[in-house]
Amino acid sequence: MSQINKKQALGKGIRALLDTIDEEIKVPNEGVPAVSGQNANTIARIPLEQIAVNPKQPRRDFEEQALQELAASIKLHDVIQPITVTKTGPSSYQLISGERRLRASRMAGLVDIPAYIRTADSQGILEMALLENLQREDLNAIEIALSYRQLMDECGLTQEQVSDRMKKERSTVANYLRLLKLPPDVQRAVRDGQISMGHARAIIGLEHVEQQLYVFREIMQRGLSVRQVEQMVKEMSADNASNAPAKPSSPAKLPAAYKRIEDNMASHFSTKVKLERKKNGKGKIQIEFYNDEDLERIMSKMSL
Repeated sequence: MSQINKKQALGKGIRALLDTIDEEIKVPNEGVPAVSGQNANTIARIPLEQIAVNPKQPRRDFEEQALQELAASIKLHDVIQPITVTKTGPSSYQLISGERRLRASRMAGLVDIPAYIRTADSQGILEMALLENLQREDLNAIEIALSYRQLMDECGLTQEQVSDRMKKERSTVANYLRLLKLPPDVQRAVRDGQISMGHARAIIGLEHVEQQLYVFREIMQRGLSVRQVEQMVKEMSADNASNAPAKPSSPAKLPAAYKRIEDNMASHFSTKVKLERKKNGKGKIQIEFYNDEDLERIMSKMSL
């Protein structure tokens, strides 16, 4: 192997994660050994057909034009920064990080790719993939929130441990996780860049799903700023407080499974839905509308 002539600085988080990865980043084709016979924690060129992507990869969206531009660059200059994999069999590997480079290399027609081969168990692979992805600056807020949640659920980490690993304030991690409590339509809008995280954080201030969806529709239709949404939420919260009875009645609590159905229907129709169910299994569903136009919108969703 040729001598290393140049080092590239990596972010602190990635370096801490991959500790010994501070090796040669630029790996020319002719200077990298074939994969057979390599030791663990080394860099080698691995046939693309032997690399499987991580099924729990937190990143889902890859912009097609950006991939094509990267593929064009790879055709000219090869892959400058190796991907990271772990060995899963005699001739098989699983990707830990670098899926964009892997996809672009396939588009560019490469046969093999430089890879940093790391030894890790399944939880270690997931944690490294999640943490490596969270170092990226182009993740949207929902992808970040899902990655934090995945770290907690599948790696057994607490919010405090996630914030410590990511060098973030615990309140920052908590704010991202709260986004996952929003209705699916709102989460999709955040993910697609239709509304900002500031809009979403303001919407979370409302307790009821139907109110959250109402504010969301207002944002989409009227192009409200974050400040305007915060003011709207403040006024609606004040109205809720003033209209609350001194001694609230205690209606029969809807079982969790039916409450999820109620919330999903409210999200689907973007309005308030009330589901009632009696012990004998009978019940009723009430769907609110605000005007004739709103009724037509709901009917179109029912294909009526």
